[in-house]
Amino acid sequence: MTAVPTACAELTAADLAILDAVDEQALVDDLVGLLQVPSVTGTDAESELQHRQAAALAALGFDVDAWRLDLGELAAHPDFPGTEAPRVEGYGVVGTLGPAGVPALVLQGHVDVVPTGDLDHWLDRDPWSGAIRGSSVHGRGACDMKAGVAANLAVARAMVACGMRLERPLAVHAVVSEEDGGLGAFATMLRGHRGEAAVISEPTSGRIVVANAGALTFAIRVCGRATHGSTKSAGHSAFDAFLPVYAALAGLERERNAHPDALFDGNALPYPVSVGIVHAGDWASSVPDLLVAEGRLGVRLDEPPAAARAALEHTVAAACERDPWLCDHPAEVSWPGGQFASGRLDAAHPLVYEVAGSIAAVDRRGRGPPGRHGGRPLRQRPAALRRPGRHPHPPLRSGRRPPRPRAA
Repeated sequence: MTAVPTACAELTAADLAILDAVDEQALVDDLVGLLQVPSVTGTDAESELQHRQAAALAALGFDVDAWRLDLGELAAHPDFPGTEAPRVEGYGVVGTLGPAGVPALVLQGHVDVVPTGDLDHWLDRDPWSGAIRGSSVHGRGACDMKAGVAANLAVARAMVACGMRLERPLAVHAVVSEEDGGLGAFATMLRGHRGEAAVISEPTSGRIVVANAGALTFAIRVCGRATHGSTKSAGHSAFDAFLPVYAALAGLERERNAHPDALFDGNALPYPVSVGIVHAGDWASSVPDLLVAEGRLGVRLDEPPAAARAALEHTVAAACERDPWLCDHPAEVSWPGGQFASGRLDAAHPLVYEVAGSIAAVDRRGRGPPGRHGGRPLRQRPAALRRPGRHPHPPLRSGRRPPRPRAA
């Protein structure tokens, strides 16, 4: 693993002024308010939060660009990243503070969250409570990544409150559709919003993340032969036909994770192959004639997405050739959803030194820059991810409330 220097200069008077201007209670209140809006990807509530973000930045004196996404135009673009959730609208929000010019720094966060899953796994069966219990805030998206969105707004509020004069612009980006492809960030960059560097306040266990595996959404259709359950042997279950394909995917996963990049030291599975949805049959007493499995394929660092797709397609085709049924009824692979490429930032980039030094100056600890297995694009501009929260998608989402919220 590449080491990041932990030495840092002492905090300047300007640094201390900004830190002292962080409104801790407002940060927590913002987080709770964000959690109480059920902003699942593609819903009206997602749009509601974008309108709130635009209003909050405008109230602080930021120059705000808020626009409705042209979904048709984005879908027709050759670099369209794909989507999975149904969507009839989406909004982009960018707030800029300071003089004219390209922002020196972008703080970026997404307001959308994944669905809640089984409510019995939630505190009081309410994933939208924003309840504070002990040192934790509970709710879908507390960790990924409404705490990061609240932290970005807290920084913006502190910059204005302390009266800091900026030599270069600061930009805050609020985006949608991160959970299913990154359409919001894609649209924001196509609109012309850029920055010399970006910090994405995603959960990273407090570590500086300088590399991301990619993630490609796939679908596999497996055919069977329908018959009544009482005459099972006269048909062929699509579920049974899928099993050798599923086993082959497990083999592909082992192969792709045999020699991970050194940046993933300590992560035994940086490039997972995961099946998240399986649907087969339409009647309990019938042998299913169709199974559709949907999942995600991890893209290795520096691997072209086309090469990753080809690897999975070859694996499925090889499994079909070995199976008597699938040889005559081969499974079909498609790529219907989010398509994230991998990305990395040189661990020696000045942005990493700046972030590591700032962390060490504030809390006197520094950590190395691991890679990450999620699919956040680090292309287009130098970018790093950093925030104390941990697990992106557990059934019970909670964000740890630090003694001093400025650590967010």
